[in-house]
Amino acid sequence: MDPAKLSELKKFIQLCKSNPSVLNDPTLSFFRDYLESLGAKLPSSSDSHGASDAKSSYVVEESDEEMADAGEKIDVEEEEEEEEIIESDIELEGETVEPDNDIPQKMGDPSVDVTDENRDASQSAKAKAMEAISEGKLEEAIEHLTQAILLNPTSAIMYGTRASVYIKMRKPNAAIRDANAALEINPDSAKGYKSRGIARAILGQWEDAAKDLHMASKLDYDDEINSVLKKVEPNAHRIEEHRRKYDRLRIEREERKIECERRSRRAQAQAEYEKAKKQEQSSSSRKPGGMPGGFPGGMPGGFPGGMPGGFSGGMPGGFPGGMPGGMPGGMPGVMPGGMPGGMPSGMPGNVDFSKILNDPEMMAAFSDPEVMAALQDVMKNPANLAKHQANPKVAPIIAKMMNKFAGPK
Repeated sequence: MDPAKLSELKKFIQLCKSNPSVLNDPTLSFFRDYLESLGAKLPSSSDSHGASDAKSSYVVEESDEEMADAGEKIDVEEEEEEEEIIESDIELEGETVEPDNDIPQKMGDPSVDVTDENRDASQSAKAKAMEAISEGKLEEAIEHLTQAILLNPTSAIMYGTRASVYIKMRKPNAAIRDANAALEINPDSAKGYKSRGIARAILGQWEDAAKDLHMASKLDYDDEINSVLKKVEPNAHRIEEHRRKYDRLRIEREERKIECERRSRRAQAQAEYEKAKKQEQSSSSRKPGGMPGGFPGGMPGGFPGGMPGGFSGGMPGGFPGGMPGGMPGGMPGVMPGGMPGGMPSGMPGNVDFSKILNDPEMMAAFSDPEVMAALQDVMKNPANLAKHQANPKVAPIIAKMMNKFAGPK
């Protein structure tokens, strides 16, 4: 099957898994019919609509700040979401065989002392093996070579020769065992590298096969090695290019992931900073200023000329430390409720505050939390006076203050 079409099919299946409602597309009715013929249970179009309706009917109200934070998080998450890297198949040439799982062949003991007699007997057994190979009697050849190895287990050539017979028998794992034994005895055994390279090619281990065959060619070049390399090298190059491509894609994906995480942390830190800044501004706007215990934020406008000399001892229950800065401009507007003459738009700078401080009733009122709360309310908004006129404790004090602020007639 065409690898490109197979890759597209995989992507389509993934889309169906993530969003089954895709199958409700009328153009895919043939595919639904096929799936149902196999006994598959598919979601109906009404089910998918019902689910979407149910979701849309549930509405949660969120503040602008929360919505902004959520949108920021979603943007970051969407950037992080990427399709999984699915490796395409590699088009390779050449036949391979299944690994042979026979009982491992007999190996010689390399620690034994080999006598001249054993060495001669080993060569005689090898000669018989070569004769059997020429007659196509491979099993018999293996028996003779095994005898030769047991007589002289220090000969790399004996192992290499038996490995070549196992290759003819299409038993690559047995050949690799013999080739490894030959290379342990002689690391420069060209026959060992050649036999192992051909065996690995038979198993489809193209890259390892190419390495062994190149080494064998350097040690002792022959036409057979060159012939096998021409089949092995193209596959080895394709595998190497494939691996490099997907290694590069994975590295790029990891770099994007790290960048997204960095941006997410930066966005989160920025959001936390903005939130803390808003909280600080909100808190500072609510903090009382000016006269503690009295009028939050001070008296707008102030009294012209301030309070001469100040009152270092403060006003009991009222304004410790005096009224800094005064109220220039007075209290604009007229206070409803029938204050005689209302409140003039400007206050004279020669108000005698000693009249207030020497008035026992006024000083006692300043010690009353209820009266002070009402005064604060009126100072915030003169229109609030109407709601306090019915209070027998508050109305007389406000009226007296207005008369005193009005100055001499």
